[in-house]
Amino acid sequence: MEGAEPASTPATAPRSDLPVRVASALVMLAVAGFALWQGGLVLKGFIALVGFGVFAEYVSLAAKIAPDPARMVTAVITGGLYIGWAAFALIVMPQVLLIAVLGLVISTDTGAYFAGRAIGGPRIAPSISPSKTWAGLAGGMAAAALWASLFILFIGYVLSAMSPTGPSIAEAFRTTRLGMAALAGAGLAIAAQAGDFYESWLKRRAGVKDSGRLIPGHGGLFDRVDGLLPVAIIAGTAWAAFGAAGAGAGGA
Repeated sequence: MEGAEPASTPATAPRSDLPVRVASALVMLAVAGFALWQGGLVLKGFIALVGFGVFAEYVSLAAKIAPDPARMVTAVITGGLYIGWAAFALIVMPQVLLIAVLGLVISTDTGAYFAGRAIGGPRIAPSISPSKTWAGLAGGMAAAALWASLFILFIGYVLSAMSPTGPSIAEAFRTTRLGMAALAGAGLAIAAQAGDFYESWLKRRAGVKDSGRLIPGHGGLFDRVDGLLPVAIIAGTAWAAFGAAGAGAGGA
């Protein structure tokens, strides 16, 4: 009828992107797992390819931030050193250390997410990353400490299996330094969170939500490995300085 108001339609709830996020995560895990299983040149090439993709996204962010060519060049050099160092560390470190590093970063993210959601509380730096809370940081540190302790205990158990007496969990407890492993894990969790904040700061300055659109539901590559970069640098450099030197001395 003329003058009658149109019938109102019920508001539709926004579609959840959870299925897309889960599917993308499964694909990422499958690709990364295949590269890790293959090892050798396949793994090194995969890490190098991801590193190049992260650097490209970093340059894209820097281009939105740098006010002049001189600062753009400085930003590109800084990003190249930061991302290149992390990628090189991941390429040269032993595969067992690579697994430990990846597991630690995943544990940190998982612990921080659930602790932050469950506890909430004061935010660390709301102007940079509004969702990051001190409770989340503590949860990430606890999860990383647990992962590092269990991982080093598992390595100790595997090594005990090579002894004449066979595998022994008691021997693994005796020969591993669980306290040091837990402290190292908690410290690296802080580094992972710092990497996350650094990327959030870059995106905030660039005025974008994600570093890219390569991964449906997850943003860009930089979004996925922001916490991995500093952990890789620290763990890889520490291994090169102490682990590799110790192995060389032991073999002399």
